Amino acid sequence: MAVVLFCQSTVNGQTLNEKLKEAGMVDVGSMDTTIMVDLMYSHPDNFTGVVLYNDLNKAYLHPEAAEALLKANRELRQIHPGYRLLIKDASRPMSVQRKMYKVVQGTPMAPYVSNPKNGGGLHNYGLAVDITIADENGNELPMGTKVDHLGKEANIDKEILLVKLGVISETERQNRLLLRRVMKAGGFTPLRSEWWHFNLVSRAVAKARYKRLDF
Repeated sequence: MAVVLFCQSTVNGQTLNEKLKEAGMVDVGSMDTTIMVDLMYSHPDNFTGVVLYNDLNKAYLHPEAAEALLKANRELRQIHPGYRLLIKDASRPMSVQRKMYKVVQGTPMAPYVSNPKNGGGLHNYGLAVDITIADENGNELPMGTKVDHLGKEANIDKEILLVKLGVISETERQNRLLLRRVMKAGGFTPLRSEWWHFNLVSRAVAKARYKRLDF
């Protein structure tokens, strides 16, 4: 049974929406209405089994990441006019990062979540996005695993072997390749262990040049 733990909807009297805007993040969905948003941490059907966003249903990113994502979506729609990107997570405040890490701390899932004590990850700067592709009917393309599946099946370096072993299909591998193609066209770099995760810059660059979402 999933545990439901609601993240505080306000920080110093402000909602997460307001704090993200105040921090300079932008609402990607309002910039391109063909981009879909379904934040997986707004409901318990995610790898933590915990609700982390109880009132956040928009995807906010640093303006540079948002522009890169718009470029990626344009690339996708040139290749497949009926397809569109589907954002599953975007900017993540450190308060949420701490709650997420607390859920997985001491479990086999812990290595997949950036430790807040080490500064968090690119989501905490608004410079990373968890994303997939939806078809003409708004259904997610098959990718072999769910977006937040934590295991070798999600590793992008072993996809040919996974196809040979029958773990994922060739169609699912091609869908992953399409996602990487358009995201790279936008300027993003894939995470090797998670086919859905893309970073705009390295962690070192983020720490040196950008402001972390410390609320």
